[in-house]
Amino acid sequence: MCSQFGLECRLRSVSFGRVAEKNPLLMIGLPKGSLEELTKSLFAKAGFKITTSSRSYRPTIDDPELDCRLVRAQEMSRYVEHGFFDCGLTGFDWIQENESKVVEVCDLVYSKASTQKSRWVLAVPEDSPVKRAEDLAGKRVATELVNTVRRYFAAKQVKVDVEFSWGATEVKVPDLVDAIVDITETGGSLRANKLRIVDTLMYTNTKFIANRASWENAAKRRKIETIAMLLTGALEAENKVGLKLNAPKASLDRLLKSLPALRNPTVSPLASPDWVALETIIDESIVREIIPQLKALGAEGIIEYPLNKVVY
Repeated sequence: MCSQFGLECRLRSVSFGRVAEKNPLLMIGLPKGSLEELTKSLFAKAGFKITTSSRSYRPTIDDPELDCRLVRAQEMSRYVEHGFFDCGLTGFDWIQENESKVVEVCDLVYSKASTQKSRWVLAVPEDSPVKRAEDLAGKRVATELVNTVRRYFAAKQVKVDVEFSWGATEVKVPDLVDAIVDITETGGSLRANKLRIVDTLMYTNTKFIANRASWENAAKRRKIETIAMLLTGALEAENKVGLKLNAPKASLDRLLKSLPALRNPTVSPLASPDWVALETIIDESIVREIIPQLKALGAEGIIEYPLNKVVY
């Protein structure tokens, strides 16, 4: 029996064993919960088909070099650090909270509400007299990010009682606690609960991380870097589209000067010496403005198409 209920005891109880030098090449950890479906979609765009069932934590993936498991993002960095996973996806916030020694391979900024980074904020009721963190001396603060919040207040030399919150943290003020530290993407939930932000503790986003020993293994590192490149390329393509068109050669210079979004397009000759074909990648948000301008400059055969990956 374990002599203490620490991390090592919890790790030994996990049903899958420590990663070994065997096929498949990599064991990858995928986040269970709010990011699960978004992560599967991102991997699909990157070229990996992941299949899950509602009751299983063992997805299948159509790459013989990969095996994967679903675990909570809050725990992921510890499992990667201790070698149960070669690599995995988790938030920067949980890497910091767990003080995990892992390789941060790349940033993957995606979430359930937006494509912006989220932030952990110190918040109080709108009518609270608290204006800064120092005003909470001797008070109680609820959060899921206990270690980080304790370090935050310790750095300010403010003594507070930090308690763990199992969720629905916003509803605990002012009846149960004096303040909370919670994550927000748009701030909508805080406003709905009549809370006011006092300070921002950190910005966070999903990161692709690797075990240090796995990163030093040449074969594993190549595979991890390939996955990172494909995932990053899939995210780069999220808000972009491809555009093809034919244009009169006489209008080409004017067209390129008038439409800076079409900088560095591919220009190809057509059978008719008076016409050229252009192909480029642009932000999806400006297509509705550009197409009428292209038409006005004589462009024809304009085709807009979606992208899966953009690799620079």
